Amino acid sequence: MSKKKSTENYQKTFAFHFFSWLHGEKDPYLGNVEMQPQKEYETDPEMVLRHEKEHDAIMDKVYDTQHNVQLRLFHSLYEITSILFCLFLMALLLVTISYLPATGVAEKPVNNEVAARYIENGLEETGAINIVAGMILDYRAFDTLGESHVLFVATITVLILLRLDKNKKGEINPLTKDMNPNDRIYEPKNDAILRLVASFLVPIIIIFGIYIILNGHLGPGGGFSGGAVIGAGLILYLNAFGFEKTERFFTEKTYKWICFFSLSFYCLAKSYSFFTGANHLHSIIPNGTPGAILSGGLILPLNIAVGLVVACTMYAFYAMFRKGGF
Repeated sequence: MSKKKSTENYQKTFAFHFFSWLHGEKDPYLGNVEMQPQKEYETDPEMVLRHEKEHDAIMDKVYDTQHNVQLRLFHSLYEITSILFCLFLMALLLVTISYLPATGVAEKPVNNEVAARYIENGLEETGAINIVAGMILDYRAFDTLGESHVLFVATITVLILLRLDKNKKGEINPLTKDMNPNDRIYEPKNDAILRLVASFLVPIIIIFGIYIILNGHLGPGGGFSGGAVIGAGLILYLNAFGFEKTERFFTEKTYKWICFFSLSFYCLAKSYSFFTGANHLHSIIPNGTPGAILSGGLILPLNIAVGLVVACTMYAFYAMFRKGGF
């Protein structure tokens, strides 16, 4: 039999501290963690005065419609252009509606052979097991190109509206920088749990997104869903490690070049495909063996291009709304 420990020796053991914490008798961190009282926020009179001057200057320059000739000219041009555009759009819609078939006519698009063509001949003509991927990246690839450009234009619009002003040297305007404090002070630099979990999850999320993109022509997935997964992984990495580390491999130039090359490749590749198809020419791009990873013709590389655009767009939206830049 083991010798019974004294109360003094037992209180020094790990078992005593563990069961005391388990039963709520003692908090091991109480009194052992340095705590500092939070200082009360004090307004800087100079900062308040400067903000008031800036506000007055903006109100006088932008909203002084009586003396701002450029603003009045812009408003007049805006109203005239809006009316002309609405009239043109109404006429275009009315003309388009006049060409629609009557209700119940057998020649309506819903009753034609397009859907049957997709299902019956989709595998042979596109080489993709996933009929949806074959439809949106082969039969209707032009529409998908437009959707990708919509994402790019939306990001550029947010960039114009929310970005911080910079001079020709790339430096942020001092006044703008003071009005928009550096976002890095709000980053969870000491959040060990978030950083540890992110170090495990981010690689898994990005690899899973890559798998979804590469497997888009073989099963459920594709560029849009896979790009969204990769974008979520980048956002998680940003929240865990901050802008300083993220900007080592992803900056504003990175976003622009990736989107430029992806959209350019998509446009050139499908232009070649459209040209050969419309003129009944032989295409040098084979469909491959259905079920193989290198199959489906251009669907795989187009999925990669779309996935890159979607991933960059998601990250760019988050970065712009958070601090007005990458």
